[in-house]
Formats: sequence, C-alpha cells, structure tokens
Amino acid sequence: MDDAKLNQFIGRILGDLGGAASVPMVRIGDALGLYQTLHARGAMTCGELAGAAKVHERYLREWLSHNAAAGYLDYDPATGRFILPPEQAMVFAVEDSPVYMMGAFDLMVAQVENQPKVQQAFRTGGGVAWGEQAGCMFCAVARFFRPGYQNHLIAEWMPALDGVVAKLERGASVADVGCGHGWSTVLMARAFPNSTFTGYDFHAGSIEAAREHAALHGVAANARFEVATAKAIPGGDFDLITCFDCLHDMGDPAGVAAHLRSRLKPDGTWMIVEPMAGDRLEDNLNPIGRLFYAGSTMICVPTSLSQEVGAALGAQAGEAKLREIIGGAGFRSVRRATATPFNMILEARP
Repeated sequence: MDDAKLNQFIGRILGDLGGAASVPMVRIGDALGLYQTLHARGAMTCGELAGAAKVHERYLREWLSHNAAAGYLDYDPATGRFILPPEQAMVFAVEDSPVYMMGAFDLMVAQVENQPKVQQAFRTGGGVAWGEQAGCMFCAVARFFRPGYQNHLIAEWMPALDGVVAKLERGASVADVGCGHGWSTVLMARAFPNSTFTGYDFHAGSIEAAREHAALHGVAANARFEVATAKAIPGGDFDLITCFDCLHDMGDPAGVAAHLRSRLKPDGTWMIVEPMAGDRLEDNLNPIGRLFYAGSTMICVPTSLSQEVGAALGAQAGEAKLREIIGGAGFRSVRRATATPFNMILEARP
C-alpha cells in the first residue's frame, strides 16, 4: 500500500463527490433564475439576491456558500457579495454560449434516475427503449446538444461539406433523421429558407416538441416533422440527409446506412455527426471519454439493444468503425469533414 497514492486517490474521489453534490445545486440555481439574476445585476449580497429572485434567504445562504466553495461563484468577504464571473456565466447563464452546460446537469439526473432499468438490463442483456427511459431523458439530451448545434452547425459544419451550402441556398430537399426535439432541423430551416426540411424520429413525443419549436421559431413553412424509424424514411430524392448524434443509438446502423443511401439523389450527401472518439480504448481515457462512456452505458447501449439487431455501437464507437459501417452500405466516399472536441462530422457520398 502506497499511502501517498491512496491519499491522492481519495482527493480525486472527494472532487468527484463534490461535483455530484453540485448537480442538484446547479439545477436549483437554473430553475429559480439565480445565475441569470447574478449575471444580469452583478455582485449581490445574499439578502439582495433573495429579494431580487424572490427566494428564502436562509436556503439561499447555503446555496451561495456551496457555489463559492465549488468555485462556481466568487465571494468578496469585505462586502459580503457574491459574483458570477463572466467565464462561469458562459456555462451557467448564457444560453447561446457554445459552452452552456445546463443540459449536461439535466442529463446527469436523468442517468441516475435510469439506473434501476439499466442495472436490470445488465443481468438480462436486454435493452431500455428510448421512450421508456427514466425522466425526460429526451428533453435533457435536446438541451445538452442544442448549444453545440447553435454555434457550429451553420457556421462551421455545413460549410465543410462539399457543395452542400450552395445547394441549400438555391433550394434543396433535406431529411434530418433522428431529429429528436428538432433543434438541428430548425436551425437549418432558418438558415436556408429556400430549402425544405423534414425531421424524422421514432419517438412521437419528441416529434410533438419539434413541431412546437418549428412554430415558435418561425420555420413551419419549410420544416415539418414526422414519426418514422430510420429504416422507414420515405422518398428517394433527398439532396442531403443528416444524422446528429444518433447513428450509434440505432439498433441496425448498417441497415440504416443502406436505406438512407437508397433515399439520396446520385449527387446527394449524408452528413453524420457523432461523438468524438478515438478507435482504441486508450485514446479515450480522458475527461470527455469518461462522460461519453457513462452516457453510453446509461443511454446509448440500452437504447440500441432495445431495437432490432441491437448492434450497440456505443457513443465511443470511433471513426474506423463508423467508416466500416458507412462504406459497407455502398457509399463510395467517406471523409471527416471537420471536428470539435465533442463531435466528429463525417461526409458520405453515394
């Protein structure tokens, strides 16, 4: 036994437990508008924030103290005021920030609530269907991915595809497969009003939410949403098909790839956005891989195993495995168009 290593490891565990304890605290701050109020008004005492946010001061004092201990807020002992620094505001208060993380905190709670179902699946090898997962898993997932799509999809990812933006500006037909709550579809429809977009998802509740988002953001004229599995997408003349962070969740990704190829025009493009991952386990032993493997265990693998074939690629399938599946479906060209620390964007051409 190496006491120094043991103490170092205990320190890491305390940090992990502190992060876990912060999850409900952060979500309370989000739900009650505490971070937003501090961001809007600047440094405040506990009493000032309690009055502005209309919450009980005694509860708030503990909440503020925890956030200061966590380094989420700064505290000035001379004035007794708490400050939300601009960097922390990007994570907690600015919804259009590329690093807004409130959806991630929601996702942690959904995964914890999902534990009993996934734990049972460990024993049986069965799956947990998307619509049967605990809490509003699909709400949390939509909120988690939205900032990345908001900041990268139109500005960076689509321009990295060969000739796609020009087609969309002229007017093209697009299928967004596995669209969930439709944020990706809405963003594309708003950016390219001459094109038509159809979002497909097999979860009826998500399609209802997507239709509401389309109406709210003024794109109902060129964006519609339908309930359908990826292997039942109708039509055969799409200029562009997109799959955002969902191919690895599908039970039969190879079958999906073959079906979607048959639905593309000869000069069409399939855009596949997947979680960033190396091809070997040792490539993914890092903070991002840690989060993605947990999400894969609690969400992605159970979802895939609940479907036909049950390939269970997992969130960290890696580019080589994805290329194998896509190429095996008859796509003549597969390339990585661009990437972020969290996503790889693949372009496939028939």
